[in-house]
Amino acid sequence: MSRVAARLCQERAVADGLGSNKNAIKYLKQDYEALKQQCLQTGTLFKDEEFPACPSALGYRDLGPYSFKTQGIIWKRPTELCANPQFIVGGATRTDVCQGELGDCWLLAAIASLTLNPDVLYRVVPKDQSFQKDYAGIFHFQFWQYGEWVDVVVDDRLPTKNGKLVFVHSEEGNEFWSALLEKAYAKLNGSYEALTGGSTMEGFEDFTGGISESYELRRAPSNLYQIIQKALRAGSLLGCSIDITAAAEIEAITSLKLVKGHAYSITGAEEVYYRGRPEKLVRLRNPWGEVEWTGAWSDNAPEWNYVDPKQKQALDKQVDDGEFWMAFADFQRQFSRLEICNLTPDTLTSNAVNKWDLTLFNGQWRRGSTAGGCQNYQATYWTNPQFKIRLDEPDDDHEGSLNEPCCTILVGLMQKNRRRQKRMGEGLLSIGYSLYQIPQELENDTEIHASRAFFTRHQPAARTDPYMNLREVSCRMKLPRGEYLIVPSTFEPYKNGEFCLRVFAEKCTKTRMMGDVVSAKPYEPCVDNKDIDDEFKALFQKLSGEDCEVTAVELQTILNRVLAKRKDVKSDGFNINTCREMISLLDTDGTGTLGLLEFKTLWMKIQKYLAIYKKVDRDYSGTMDSHEMRNALREAGFTLNDQVQHSIVTRYACSKLTIDFDGFVACMIRLETLFKVFHLLDKDKNGVIQLSLPEWLCCTLV
Repeated sequence: MSRVAARLCQERAVADGLGSNKNAIKYLKQDYEALKQQCLQTGTLFKDEEFPACPSALGYRDLGPYSFKTQGIIWKRPTELCANPQFIVGGATRTDVCQGELGDCWLLAAIASLTLNPDVLYRVVPKDQSFQKDYAGIFHFQFWQYGEWVDVVVDDRLPTKNGKLVFVHSEEGNEFWSALLEKAYAKLNGSYEALTGGSTMEGFEDFTGGISESYELRRAPSNLYQIIQKALRAGSLLGCSIDITAAAEIEAITSLKLVKGHAYSITGAEEVYYRGRPEKLVRLRNPWGEVEWTGAWSDNAPEWNYVDPKQKQALDKQVDDGEFWMAFADFQRQFSRLEICNLTPDTLTSNAVNKWDLTLFNGQWRRGSTAGGCQNYQATYWTNPQFKIRLDEPDDDHEGSLNEPCCTILVGLMQKNRRRQKRMGEGLLSIGYSLYQIPQELENDTEIHASRAFFTRHQPAARTDPYMNLREVSCRMKLPRGEYLIVPSTFEPYKNGEFCLRVFAEKCTKTRMMGDVVSAKPYEPCVDNKDIDDEFKALFQKLSGEDCEVTAVELQTILNRVLAKRKDVKSDGFNINTCREMISLLDTDGTGTLGLLEFKTLWMKIQKYLAIYKKVDRDYSGTMDSHEMRNALREAGFTLNDQVQHSIVTRYACSKLTIDFDGFVACMIRLETLFKVFHLLDKDKNGVIQLSLPEWLCCTLV
């Protein structure tokens, strides 16, 4: 229960702006400024108790306490390694990022690329950090994590062997920003070893909050040039590379002075008129600052002589600075891969760029409630989280007929916190999503979770295919205007996981999580004395005794005798607490017992619940599985969101994810009670109540 309360508090804080780039969350509640001032006042150097300089920070297997790789490691501060340590020397450059004895080249490539974009870099690496002014052995860095920016504090004790850094280091022997950045990222993910293996785009996303897409240039879409132009206008980071087939080809230079296995940045895309016809050009930058393309449209190429002089002057610098132009057709032939990291409005500072519209949802797959698996599992697929988007505004330069204008969206599904779980042997889940167009006749009828029948009748309009065990899968798509349902899932059902789903759109979209409505219209039988036949009255008098009132103990005996005679439902019998709650729900005169009319009302409710239970139990097992419970709740008049559904499964389902009849009735009675209490206290009828602590205790103890 405390975990649920903590999550609700966090959601409210996020709604108030916590976690934005300007108001980062203090990771593990460590306040950099407060800790630094405390150290300065006491004259001590900071020691991070949350990520101590000990074997557990290094790793758990290959870098575990008993691994030969960790033998002889000593944690030292930069002040112990050199006479004049510096945070940054002469600005951050790619030569500040040299790999050590850790397989995190993917991360280091992302860090090196960041040095080309100072605005983004200094958001991750806050300025005004020093080994001279106000030095206290404490540093901090900011990372994007699943929709939130977090500020991570570290001390400057770094793993060394023989007086040298074990992991990332700078060519400048006295520069330490990159080593400390790597340590902060290791802390965020649980250990240094957790950083082994990954994608450069994963690093880009955690440094920018952006969403990535990748294109193989041999199989690129026909509108790739338009995609590049739009990405540049939107302030995206674009990188490209030439694949290698052998280790010996790494950084090999081709005859036209292109470097294989090396990351280039794309910095421009323009069309020029060349000999009377349009020619598409792209501008690339080699981060080395030298070694430039010598083919067509290079700095001194003759093609520039046939371009309008004004345009030539604007585009052609003819400086050996690592930046050069080439024909787009040559770019597609020479390079193998293009990667685009699209930045969020929160990351971009310029008002000149055409920013994406971004919507982010956080969700969970929970075994037994919302982990439905892919479409292969029809019985459970529909229970996955669902999200609706409405596309009304087509792109400014949309493709398609005037009668069918298209809207561009980019959808990314990212699973959370899997690196931290590597220590426990948990790997990445295979994930994907499908997108369904909602027919016009159903557009206003989908505020609640779409049922199994919907997915039986409708095929996806788009999907990620195949399911992949990546941290994020993303896809750019052009869709006609209308409403769509996005269903993210793991490949197999019953897999626990957390995710965030991001929808980037060129124009403003309307989005919402499906099934987020919570309401109740439970069965309320209308009973008076004339509705009760003589036989029922006589039976009640016999069961209730001389006082004609049924106590909780008597009710338990009555119900369990009836239940024992039924062979079509399975039950362990009603417990005394459920019987007390039944009385509490229906006891209108406050006696703590049930009179004739109250008992008849309860009896009719139980009969109704029995009919629902048998209807939903499709396999006639006598029990209900946790996914069937969704249908049962709906039949009983309850509309509940995914979080409440999961709470119900946690409380009422057994380890095999089945719910017997007494558990089902107990759940129905509990829900009725909770809704009844809430509506009584919601005096303004606005869906919000305020309680003092004693009032809260009285309500929850009922």
